[in-house]
Amino acid sequence: MKADVLLGLQWGDEGKGKIVDVLTSKYDIIARFQGGPNAGHTLEFDGIKHVLHTIPSGIFHKNVTNLIGNGVVIDPVIFKKEISGIKSTNIPTSTLLISKKAHLILPTHKLIDAASEKAKGKEKIGSTLKGIGPTYMDKTGRNGLRVGDISSPEFNAKYEKLKSKHIQILNFYNYQYDLEEMEKKWFDALVSLKEFKHIDSEHYIHNAIKQGKKILSEGAQGTLLDVDFGSYPYVTSSNTITAGACTGLGIAPNAIGEVFGIFKAYCTRVGSGPFPTELFDEVGARIGKIGNEFGATTGRARRCGWIDIPALKYAININGVTKLMMMKADVLSGIDVIKACTHYEIHGKKIDYLPFEDNSNLKPIYTEIKGWNMDLTNLKNLSNAPKELHDYINWLEKALETPITIVSVGPDRIQTLYK
Repeated sequence: MKADVLLGLQWGDEGKGKIVDVLTSKYDIIARFQGGPNAGHTLEFDGIKHVLHTIPSGIFHKNVTNLIGNGVVIDPVIFKKEISGIKSTNIPTSTLLISKKAHLILPTHKLIDAASEKAKGKEKIGSTLKGIGPTYMDKTGRNGLRVGDISSPEFNAKYEKLKSKHIQILNFYNYQYDLEEMEKKWFDALVSLKEFKHIDSEHYIHNAIKQGKKILSEGAQGTLLDVDFGSYPYVTSSNTITAGACTGLGIAPNAIGEVFGIFKAYCTRVGSGPFPTELFDEVGARIGKIGNEFGATTGRARRCGWIDIPALKYAININGVTKLMMMKADVLSGIDVIKACTHYEIHGKKIDYLPFEDNSNLKPIYTEIKGWNMDLTNLKNLSNAPKELHDYINWLEKALETPITIVSVGPDRIQTLYK
């Protein structure tokens, strides 16, 4: 048995949480492989909205094991709040496992994040200020604290040593802060983290594959935010692509099965960075309003634009996507003409790929596609969708050379159509 991967193909916020929740009943294990509380995976069912930041989106299914992998970074304070929210719904959390190798976000990581972003001034990258970047920096710098360290008698000494290093950095920024209250909450929250089973997750995953268990690896953020292949430096600090599932869970490349790529019927982005198809008119405002395009983690308004085919093809190729799932088709209802970027123009040249150069200079070249007026939110079967939506899906499949197997027409579980 091979492990499947589900990830976003744009700049995050594609709707990964909903699709993981929809697919969970087909799997034995749901495993997060990178990112941290900068993620905001939104699930909606039975009229209730749930937002997960660190915990895998399969947690609301009682008979499924959920794993936080070694590639994830964990803020104990945010983790504790998530657990409290889940327990309030009477959902058992005993199926949640945590990798000993997952790194911990310290209070000082969050302070450094804020100090660094403030120092950038107008050139800030749009950080969520959750301490993600500084934590990954300590990971690669071989200074980090990991979940497995919590039970070590040397834990406090390791903590103080890393804190001391961080205070030197904060002094460099001349950043004012109050650490005492943050530390108290952090150490209190560690108690909640200790209640869960900490495991050697790579061995667990390897044995699960040998036993024929069905595994879905859940990504966070999106391909265009990947630290290597995204719109650098306006990216996250981890590998959000399929390869990240290998390093973030210990899965061998030849053990990867299906790769599900999630994308919106249009495009959004939170924070700074290039966005070739961004709209600044009433259509963009309409998409943002109807699509409720506000960050689940930060609450910031998302920038909205038309779908970007070269960027999607780039993401599909990097990830080896085998099946596509299109989200928020309902948001485009009522738009007479839908535009899709098929090429870019840069320095007078027409290209169909994302170049290394500053992507803010890319001018989109569009194809126009007839829209539809039907309200899709009550559809129970894709066969009842308007011809124009079928035409749009068929056009996308041809352009992207990959089948679209799911079309989402609303935030609820039941608003999911299969092709």
